[in-house]
Amino acid sequence: MNAVFEGGGVKGISLTGAVRAAEVCGVVFNRVAGTSSGSIVAALIAAGYSATELKEVIEKTPFRTLLKRSPFFNIKVIGPAIRLLLRKGLYSGDALERWIDGLLIAKGIRYFGDLPANKLRIIASDITNGRLLVLPQDITHYGIAPHQLSIARAIRMSTSIPYFFDPVILKQPLKERKKNAVKTKFSYIVDGGLLSNFPLWLFEDDMLEGAPMPVIGFQMVGRTEAQPHPIGGPITMFQAMFDTMLSAHDERYIEKHNLIRTIKIPALGVSSTQFNLSPQLNKDLYESGLAAGQKFFQSWDRKLGTLKVSINNTAK
Repeated sequence: MNAVFEGGGVKGISLTGAVRAAEVCGVVFNRVAGTSSGSIVAALIAAGYSATELKEVIEKTPFRTLLKRSPFFNIKVIGPAIRLLLRKGLYSGDALERWIDGLLIAKGIRYFGDLPANKLRIIASDITNGRLLVLPQDITHYGIAPHQLSIARAIRMSTSIPYFFDPVILKQPLKERKKNAVKTKFSYIVDGGLLSNFPLWLFEDDMLEGAPMPVIGFQMVGRTEAQPHPIGGPITMFQAMFDTMLSAHDERYIEKHNLIRTIKIPALGVSSTQFNLSPQLNKDLYESGLAAGQKFFQSWDRKLGTLKVSINNTAK
């Protein structure tokens, strides 16, 4: 079974509950992929984390601590504006990258080369060249060998919400610059959700080769993006555009491929950048994912022809 995890910022906590329901059902993931927060869940699963371990990580991590910037940039109004002008983001992604790197190293994993080939795929966006990146393979555009790419760095690229986190800047080799219409030495890499927030299409080749490998999609629904966005300037206008893109991406693909089964997880009105979640809301998101997964797998035998498994509250 292959799995694809949608991006959604801190709402991604709910994905771990649904993964727990899958584990109880005996589902083993062959390949995993994701965008933004979905890439975090996918990477940790690929590294060997169980849903129970992921839940413990979430409970121990105050996500607000991942928002780092120097004290100068905290000066009211002026500080964030200057930082945005100089760094292209309100916060650095360093703390997030270090956090992920530490979790992966704890499992003996750091680079894509430490995983089986094609085990993990992560989506990011090169806004300099207007290019969707499927990592690790597309990192060759920047003169880096796929097996040498740090998974934590790839996740940082995929989670770099424009204007919120600093973009990742990569230098392009001369031969690549000659091929592109944009003659620039550097590429700015940001959140993969700009181009594909729910990349179910990644495993299309698997469905075409021999016996098709079914895909389970893990998607967060009922998002606050469906609510009106007050627009008072260029930044709030961009945020409204970005949220709208995230909510509209990739939906048609689900309808066209009946081998894809999507678990719809209520996100409880939590926004993507709501990093100051209370412990109770963390728990509620996890429980929301667990309940959605349980509901989905109750009809598992009917949908995919596998043995039906009874899932009860012991999954918690």
